[in-house]
Amino acid sequence: MSDKSQNRDELPVLLVTEGPGSGQQRVLRNEELVIGRGEHNDFVIRDRRISREHTRVFRADDGIYVEDLKSTNGTYLNGEKLEEPHRLREGDEIQLAACVRIQFIGNEATVPVDIDDAPGAEPSEYGLQLDNRTREVQIDGVVLDPQLSLLQYRLLELLYTKDGDVCTREEVVRAVWPNEDEQGVSEQAIDALVRRLRDRLAALSDHQYIVTVRGHGFRLVQPE
Repeated sequence: MSDKSQNRDELPVLLVTEGPGSGQQRVLRNEELVIGRGEHNDFVIRDRRISREHTRVFRADDGIYVEDLKSTNGTYLNGEKLEEPHRLREGDEIQLAACVRIQFIGNEATVPVDIDDAPGAEPSEYGLQLDNRTREVQIDGVVLDPQLSLLQYRLLELLYTKDGDVCTREEVVRAVWPNEDEQGVSEQAIDALVRRLRDRLAALSDHQYIVTVRGHGFRLVQPE
């Protein structure tokens, strides 16, 4: 049976559990999947500690393997540094550069995959979409109703236009409270707004769209 004809729940999944890109997941549909900072990779993790091509996960006759691609900061499997390809088993943890943790979920387990690869589906219907003319928000083709408040929409629009890059708290203040001095907006006010926005988006999707990047700010993560 080819990968295209397999049910997505029968395929191994890589799930980022900690670090940049937390909540992202990739299904291993092809013979290999390359993880790295470079935009050409199959699984992009935007962090300067990650090499342009950092780690490869690939199929072999006897299973799924992980291999370090001579990265600067190393790849670890369950705490042990990889010196050669190693076969993955259910629940194994892959660690990249001591900043990203990825769990391997084999095809014998069930994982809630947020992507939808139904044949003939239009990609534009899935994920989060904004219409800045009407302030309408759609997730997987379903309109969020009632609409977001003005402050919530400003925050979401900022994250959306950054296209996965981190938005600093200073940028959030300038975009959401343009008439306020940065010192006049507290950390608690920003965190409360982020929390309320997450709650609103959760009404339409279990996917964690807004990720907190500790010490830096926030980023929007679309399902892949």
